[in-house]
Amino acid sequence: MPNLLKLPTKWLIFAALVLIAFPVLARPQASSANPITTVVTVMGPNYTAPPPIAKEDVNVYSGKTRLDVLSWTPAQGPQAPLQLAILIDDAVSPMLGNQINDLKDFITSQAPDTQVGLFYAEHGSAIPAANFTTDHQAVAQKVRLTLGRRNGESPSIYLSVSDLVKHWPAGSPRREALVISSGTDILDPHTQDPYFDASVADTQRAGVVIHTIYAGGNRFGQTFHGMISQSNLAQLTNDSGGDAFFEGTGTPVAFSPFLKQLDTVLQNQYLLTFTAPAGARSGQLRPIQVRTEQHNVKILYPRQVRVPGD
Repeated sequence: MPNLLKLPTKWLIFAALVLIAFPVLARPQASSANPITTVVTVMGPNYTAPPPIAKEDVNVYSGKTRLDVLSWTPAQGPQAPLQLAILIDDAVSPMLGNQINDLKDFITSQAPDTQVGLFYAEHGSAIPAANFTTDHQAVAQKVRLTLGRRNGESPSIYLSVSDLVKHWPAGSPRREALVISSGTDILDPHTQDPYFDASVADTQRAGVVIHTIYAGGNRFGQTFHGMISQSNLAQLTNDSGGDAFFEGTGTPVAFSPFLKQLDTVLQNQYLLTFTAPAGARSGQLRPIQVRTEQHNVKILYPRQVRVPGD
């Protein structure tokens, strides 16, 4: 009988230990997923308005992992005011006549709640001619002739892009820039350009969408380095979620056709919020893919987004 009494006691002790430990083992781990918000553009063919896109039509992936979409909101109105920077490379051939007037008309035609800032790329910096403001007329009056390569002394447009996005004021989820440049980097005009690579990463960490208008001389644009420069501008826009505009290898006589297309882009954007696992360190970039079930639409989105550290 004593032995028979000991056996149930052992089992009772074991059962008690299991009951104590089980809540600890079964307790769900704290989620390391973080909400990330980014700007996504959806366009129909030839810069036409797309069909209505619902949240259920949008999927987000990081590699092969499907991420949870939390919200999909049209990026218009007071809930998503636009901050739009215009960065003009002072090293491009002087802009005259129609080009300057087209820019002024584009600035003054922006929505009343859009904050517009005007900057010139000089000495590797983004020099403000007009800080962000809703006084569009005042900004338009600051548009001037560019100085050209000899006097502009702009060693790398990509240094100026990095300077612009690093000093961008906080306050809006929609931060976009129009960069007018040849894409030339006299500091490193080769296929592997660390200043270009840094500007792409800086832009993605800041969550700024870059649109570009290629403005380069015909003779330069037809050279090998000219093709590299144009390709770099296109990649900067693609990786940040923007759109690139160019007319062959020369500076467009007029900017208005491209600016009308850019207006269409800005009017067909969404704020996409999804969850993403935390990074190993703060500021880490994680690649994403945004897809939709809708057909005959073009989607522009940043190829990498900044995630908080674990």
